[in-house]
Amino acid sequence: MALDEIAFRPRVLRDVARVNAAVELFGRSLRLPVMLAPVGALEIFDPEGAASVARGTGRFGAAHMLSSVSEPGLEKVAEAAPDALRIFQLYVRGDDAFVEDYVSRAIASRYTAFCLTVDTAHYSRRERDIAKRYVRESRLRSTGGEHQKALSWRTVKLIKDKFKIPLIIKGIATTEDAVIALDHGVDGIYVSNHGGRQLDHGRGAMHVLPEVAQAVKGRAKIIVDGGFCRGSDIVKALASGADLVGIGRLQCWALAAAGEAGIERMLELLEDEVIRTLGLLGVTSFAELDGSYLHPATATNAPSVFSAFPLVDIEPYRY
Repeated sequence: MALDEIAFRPRVLRDVARVNAAVELFGRSLRLPVMLAPVGALEIFDPEGAASVARGTGRFGAAHMLSSVSEPGLEKVAEAAPDALRIFQLYVRGDDAFVEDYVSRAIASRYTAFCLTVDTAHYSRRERDIAKRYVRESRLRSTGGEHQKALSWRTVKLIKDKFKIPLIIKGIATTEDAVIALDHGVDGIYVSNHGGRQLDHGRGAMHVLPEVAQAVKGRAKIIVDGGFCRGSDIVKALASGADLVGIGRLQCWALAAAGEAGIERMLELLEDEVIRTLGLLGVTSFAELDGSYLHPATATNAPSVFSAFPLVDIEPYRY
């Protein structure tokens, strides 16, 4: 993992008696620079699906991005967590009217921002799913895939020209595309390789993040995801230039373990880890953090009883 190829350079003898992990995003204060990433079919893990995630996230004080392929849908999730910082993510399955309808509904339901996922022009060959004969129910219902294949910067311009809601582009993996997004007035650059499940041999998001941050230079918010499971991971991302970290896999584990309460407890644990990491680095807030606190390293996170998640089976699937 790209995260494991980064080490810390801690500073000492600094007053870190009070450490604050809060940040601001789109005019809202967040207790932690964390966003529960858009995961499809959350109802697999909990009967109330994304509604449970939104409630737990909102009660804690983090952000939530709702996937357009996760139940119970845009309006019901908004009703479940009216005061949370909510962002809606769309897979394009129709024409311009389809896109405009979703943007209008997101605005009407008081979503803080709108997100287009742009790295799924073709659905990848997911061989683990093929081997297990697994097809998610939402894939069986899905139609209009040709529209996602035809998605272009024209749709980004359409949204920016017609609507006032902040727009995020998810799936940026190069500096070149980050610059084009800025030229289109995009408000959020979401660095992601879709969990490594779309394009084989792509770079990890943490390898891409520093160069994107250098190109963006504060002209848009930067979000990153891709295997973030510890508070130290979050600190590495913000030191590398991110404003917000998306949590996907860990979100699913927490939701499956204890539903809404599991989401809130997961965020509490991450907050504790973040505060301890910041303090041990010698800083009292993310505003004091930069790349000087990081150093390239050789990944040594081999699975063992001493690794971060010793009870999680991370061996390759056996077919």
